[in-house]
Amino acid sequence: MKKSLQKITFILMTGALFSSTAIAAEPDPARMKEVKKIVMHQVSMMKPELQKKVKALSPDTQKALMKILSQHTRYSDEITLRQVMHEVLSDYQSIATGIMTDNPVQAAASARRLANHRIPAGGLLPYLGLDNINDAKLAVLGTFNDSVEGEALKLAKAAESGDMSAAAIHFGKISSGCIACHQVFRGKPGVSNLLR
Repeated sequence: MKKSLQKITFILMTGALFSSTAIAAEPDPARMKEVKKIVMHQVSMMKPELQKKVKALSPDTQKALMKILSQHTRYSDEITLRQVMHEVLSDYQSIATGIMTDNPVQAAASARRLANHRIPAGGLLPYLGLDNINDAKLAVLGTFNDSVEGEALKLAKAAESGDMSAAAIHFGKISSGCIACHQVFRGKPGVSNLLR
């Protein structure tokens, strides 16, 4: 079991941090050690069938997942992805309030919180379902991440510079990113495929 975890961690770590735009070309060894520890912990929480699926992902997919993970500094061993999404929604609503009331401080702070949302217990993958843990489905996560978290950081900069019109444009792009991700990984809440 320990060797399997180490192999998965090695696969996820190899080259991923070096290609990340969030970390310099020569990553800080302390940061690499921290992220490696987080990945090992997340993998240790996964059931064997999920570990097997993660291990089978291509190096490109693993790099993309690692890039997303390395951009975050807030992790939880307690809350679920649904609870993280509730926090994200709260920050999203606070951004809207900041924009609508011409409060750039509120809009920027909320956007930065949204961009650095918590990572749920076990990471993102345990909540996506085994059918979605493959290269084809996970290939879109980087684009969704850029559309949501990347645009949130652009929104924060625009708000801090006093350009609330630009902040509003970025807000719309965040909305589009959220909706696109939900269409792929969540579907329409409350809809059953068991109804005629």
